[in-house]
Amino acid sequence: MAASKCTRLSEALTGQLLESVDSVLFDCDGVIWRGDQAIPGAPEVINTLKKHGKRVFFVTNNSTKTRKMYADKLGKLGFNATEEEVFGTAYCSAIYLKNVCKVEGKVYLIGSNAMRQELEKMGVQPLGVGPDPISGVQIDWANVPLDQEVQAVLVGFDEHFSYMKLNRALQYLCNPHCQFVGTNTDTRLPLEGGKAVPGTGCLLRAVETAAQRQAQVVGKPSNFMFDCMASQFGLNPDRCLMIGDRLDTDIMLGSNCGLKTLLTLTGVSTVADAEANQKSDCPHRQRMVTPGVSVSMKFSRRCNDHHT
Repeated sequence: MAASKCTRLSEALTGQLLESVDSVLFDCDGVIWRGDQAIPGAPEVINTLKKHGKRVFFVTNNSTKTRKMYADKLGKLGFNATEEEVFGTAYCSAIYLKNVCKVEGKVYLIGSNAMRQELEKMGVQPLGVGPDPISGVQIDWANVPLDQEVQAVLVGFDEHFSYMKLNRALQYLCNPHCQFVGTNTDTRLPLEGGKAVPGTGCLLRAVETAAQRQAQVVGKPSNFMFDCMASQFGLNPDRCLMIGDRLDTDIMLGSNCGLKTLLTLTGVSTVADAEANQKSDCPHRQRMVTPGVSVSMKFSRRCNDHHT
């Protein structure tokens, strides 16, 4: 299917867009904040949207924070937000393992303490958080002790990722009945000053390569994150808008789920990326493209004009 036309967001289109949606989904890093600083105008936009009856959700592939940690950060930066409005991959992975995979035993977790906490809240017992140093010789590695109650391997961002963790995941996944889930496939985490560090996708690809299996991914652009929100809040895709800064995650999620989409120019993807995308046969769909500063000004002004 060919992509629909990429359009810059004008004042008139902003009003039309606001009238056409009931719910707005925001990516976080690069869209409403950078690091520990809110993007200018972003808190005002979100608070005004909510004031006039729009539902707002925060959708992130970052698996290093719990919903509560995100809600606390949002509050400190001036956003009117609740824990229930946050959908991160730590939380959504726990839902996936409990409700889709039907895990009743344990999960071998390559991930963070935040992921451990979300799994435990869901009644799933995780193993493996923290360092796992290597010892012995290769034959010992292949015969590393395994917990027979482990029913799944979950891979998220893990600052302690190591050869032994990779090996232990491989040994569990040699069992064809052991389920395999990943939080997201983002390969790089952009930092200030144009720098970047390896993302979860690098770790997940390593485990997939070793295990010779492909993980079920719950993060953007997988439909599952939107399905979580839709099932809990009764959302109508036709009345939802996804706002993000990445074509391959945020905008593709919107396209996959039939949402309206808006690409800000405050983070990863550029106008050139969007234009190149429109010229290709890729099924990503961008409805609106605008610089983030402009979208903040336009949205806050038009929100005040449109009482819903």
